[in-house]
Amino acid sequence: MKGKRIVCTVTNDLNYDQRMIRICTTLAGAGYDVTLIGLKRKTSKPLVERPFKQVRLPIMVEQGKLMYVHYWFNLFFFLLFRKVDIFCAIDLDTILPVYYVSRLRGKKRVYDAHEIFTDLKEVISRPAVHKMWTWIGNHCVPYFTTGYTIGDCYADEFRKRYGVQYGVVRNATILKPLQIPEKKEQFILYQGWVNVGRCFEQLIPAMQWVNARLIVCGEGNFYEQSQALAKQYNVTDKVIFKGYVPPAQLSEYTIQAYVGITLFEDTSLSNRLSLANRFFDYMHYGVPQLCIQYPEYERINAQYEVASLIADPTPESIAAALNKLLNDVGYYQQLQDNCLKAREVYCWQEEEKKLVDIYKKLCNE
Repeated sequence: MKGKRIVCTVTNDLNYDQRMIRICTTLAGAGYDVTLIGLKRKTSKPLVERPFKQVRLPIMVEQGKLMYVHYWFNLFFFLLFRKVDIFCAIDLDTILPVYYVSRLRGKKRVYDAHEIFTDLKEVISRPAVHKMWTWIGNHCVPYFTTGYTIGDCYADEFRKRYGVQYGVVRNATILKPLQIPEKKEQFILYQGWVNVGRCFEQLIPAMQWVNARLIVCGEGNFYEQSQALAKQYNVTDKVIFKGYVPPAQLSEYTIQAYVGITLFEDTSLSNRLSLANRFFDYMHYGVPQLCIQYPEYERINAQYEVASLIADPTPESIAAALNKLLNDVGYYQQLQDNCLKAREVYCWQEEEKKLVDIYKKLCNE
């Protein structure tokens, strides 16, 4: 195991991908020589130093099919000549070059599935795009016999769909000492991708009836539309868009937040079976949250009630749930106390053991 070279491939900005920062840091700490590869965009800021290697590959086009084609081309030839023992593809958008290079070079490969890519709303709503990603999944995933995903629901779906038995490594937050500060303001926090299907079309109108600010940390394919919605409903004084926020600064927002938001529209299987990173982030900072009532969240909430779950995210139901969290002190304190218990169980220190075990077994095969 010691010194084995692992290359992980993503299409995200390396500075902001907290999930991969955690995974690569753990693998590096376990003795692997880890390299994380991502995109280099015109707006990319200098890389933050990490305990693993980082590489950005340049692209000529920054969105659409041409972006993928160019990145896959660059990634294929970069991987073809790099000294590697294990290739790890993160989600379908990097799996194709990893699959072909690993086969050509006779190297071991791992699939890290953070979502059911073929069932994202932005994919299934476009038939040609959906057909392309479905073909890529069917063509590649069955040949990644080693892999892991973020929850039991996803693992079951990958078994049914591709015949693979993947482990579960939840993207839980690193457990650190916590002292909850006095909340200077009862603000609501959304952190993560501002994408289609994240309920901004319901959340932003709901803010008309909520006496608090909503701070949005993140960008995505629904960012400009969300800003337009804030203007349309005359809540620009309540909904504050911060854009991309570095992890260290995001932690400051999270610990000061009064309520967190984890909402997804029931528009795809990927959403219904999800277990979002932010769910654990809010938990670890003792922040009760408004959350969608999907299986993974229900399972954890039944054990430790850390969230107010709603089944139907309408503007009215969102506003009612937020107002209860903001105004019912006893209810809020109960959820906050449960967060402090749950964070001891659902933490990266427990999940990383499973991650390291997966790679250890692969190396011993």
